[in-house]
Amino acid sequence: MYAQEGEGGPDGLHDLLKEFEGRPAAESGRGKDPVNPAMIRHWCEAMGDTNPAYTGADAIAPPTMLQAWTMGGLSGHTDRSSAYDELFALLDAAGYTSVVATDCEQEYLRPLRPGDEITFHAVIESVSPLKTTKLGSGHFVTTRTDVRAGGEPAGTHRFRILKYAPARPKAQAAQAAQATGTAQTGTAQTGTAQNAPEDAARPRRPRPVVNRDNQGFWDGVREHRLLIQRCTGCGTLRFPWLPGCNACGSPDWDTVEAGGAGTVFSYVVMHHPPFPAFDPPYAVGLVELAEGVRIISNITGVPYDKVRIGMPVRLEFLRVDDDLELPVFRGSEG
Repeated sequence: MYAQEGEGGPDGLHDLLKEFEGRPAAESGRGKDPVNPAMIRHWCEAMGDTNPAYTGADAIAPPTMLQAWTMGGLSGHTDRSSAYDELFALLDAAGYTSVVATDCEQEYLRPLRPGDEITFHAVIESVSPLKTTKLGSGHFVTTRTDVRAGGEPAGTHRFRILKYAPARPKAQAAQAAQATGTAQTGTAQTGTAQNAPEDAARPRRPRPVVNRDNQGFWDGVREHRLLIQRCTGCGTLRFPWLPGCNACGSPDWDTVEAGGAGTVFSYVVMHHPPFPAFDPPYAVGLVELAEGVRIISNITGVPYDKVRIGMPVRLEFLRVDDDLELPVFRGSEG
């Protein structure tokens, strides 16, 4: 494991990583498919976006699809550079074996339309010094992809990941330290230490980010009410909460209380990495409420491997700790 580095660090790892900055990750890349209505439709259905600009004879692609047209899928791109793989191999060898996507930034220069042929060039833009996060310590790697449509600049996509060494939960670290001390002194563990409740050192769940745009939602949760925003201009329901309507742009809204019935629209089972406050494996579902909007939350009441798309679920509220209660959805195997 590497200590906190400065401009190069005592071991010089960051100097080696910075040599990758500016190297191409993909050269003269070409989208596997031209911009097409089928992919636009699938994207809009998944996002629940009914904007009329994305349909009809004069349709454009949703701007946030910029990256989608450059993806190589499971088979990848033949024009991929070796630099990215070499960088990852160096980080893996240094102990930073886990990876998580952290954020992306996009800049749009012109709309993409069905029939546009996509080309792109990707470069490793930056590799950060060693950073310490709640997940663990590691390096942020930013890749910039410049996208062209029909030979014209169409936009830029910056994608940032963290390559890190997972931090051990505090309870495990304490146990390891205690075991080390016991081995060094040759003394036995006391009964008190062996029988100490695990929950005493268990970290709390991460706190939700509450701001002026979603304060009303969390106020409702405290009252055991799941509130959905409703645009008072066009009547469109929306979730998650937004400062304005994504259908008509109106900033005016009121709320509708969800009845609590829903179905599993999609789901994932979380196995790794283990977050200290969670007990994997567990199921996280995209639940479609009876009102038509979708919400992401835990699926409870059934084993994680019994969750299925289309499974009926019912809203309930889970008391996580003294300060936090969350809406979750209970499924039934029947």
